[in-house]
Amino acid sequence: MTDTPPSKPGLPDAAYISSALGRFHATELPRGPWDPAHQHGGPPVALACRAIEVAAGEHGLGHIARLTALAQRESAVELPASLPGHPFPKAPRAPDDSPPVNFPFAGKHVGYADLVETRLAQGAMWQGPCAIWFRLRYPLVQGEAPSPYARVAVAADSGNGVSAVLDIERYLYVNADLTINLLRKPVGEWICLDARTAIGPDGSGLAESALYDVRGFIGRATQSLAVRMR
Repeated sequence: MTDTPPSKPGLPDAAYISSALGRFHATELPRGPWDPAHQHGGPPVALACRAIEVAAGEHGLGHIARLTALAQRESAVELPASLPGHPFPKAPRAPDDSPPVNFPFAGKHVGYADLVETRLAQGAMWQGPCAIWFRLRYPLVQGEAPSPYARVAVAADSGNGVSAVLDIERYLYVNADLTINLLRKPVGEWICLDARTAIGPDGSGLAESALYDVRGFIGRATQSLAVRMR
């Protein structure tokens, strides 16, 4: 066990003090350099990491291979009248103009294909690059309306499926991670993935999705794929 460095006199004994219901009270130690009222990003992310370690340990999982965290406060920023790449593009077709489409595995058992409604904006599902609208048919948590971010997360993990280039009956191409970058807060119930998949020669792949809501482009999602024969 590594020895804990001696604390300085007059300072708190820890960055956080645990309270009831899994909450934590921050002492002065996590204070960051940008503003005396704000915390440094590392300590709160470490709290999230701690929770992941505890939950993973209960299932015999002892290694965290990757951890990404980012939270931003909304702020009005005055931008120049014209910027390259602006205004942002929209999805190929609006949800109301896109016909319903089903996952190839729909109907085999109750699951994700029942949780979401899907409509085809461009291309063909499971046959390479395509754009699919997603909408939750059911709440994420009973009695709660899903947040816009939750709606994006539910949809974004499907990029490797809707844009698949390999036969699902012969190959597995499960994503080992999911990274979502958003440039603004999503709006509405519908989220569109304009996705494409690339497969490497060594059992790896990458799925990339441009993300849209009904107003237009909102960000991107990436997935690293583990490709295997069944």
